[in-house]
Amino acid sequence: MGRDEHRKSKNSFLAQTPKNQLTDGIDVEFAEEFADHDDKEAQARSRAADKRAKRRSN
Repeated sequence: MGRDEHRKSKNSFLAQTPKNQLTDGIDVEFAEEFADHDDKEAQARSRAADKRAKRRSN
């Protein structure tokens, strides 16, 4: 039995992001021409993870 199974209150809410969190206002885009080896490796890992997740969900 987990901890949540003992709680009877239905209005308990835990925010995932603090409401007072400020943004730096910077929007970052990916440009293929400026990508280095680490960027391309990260993209390949991301695609492989997406494929694994898709196979598990089917």
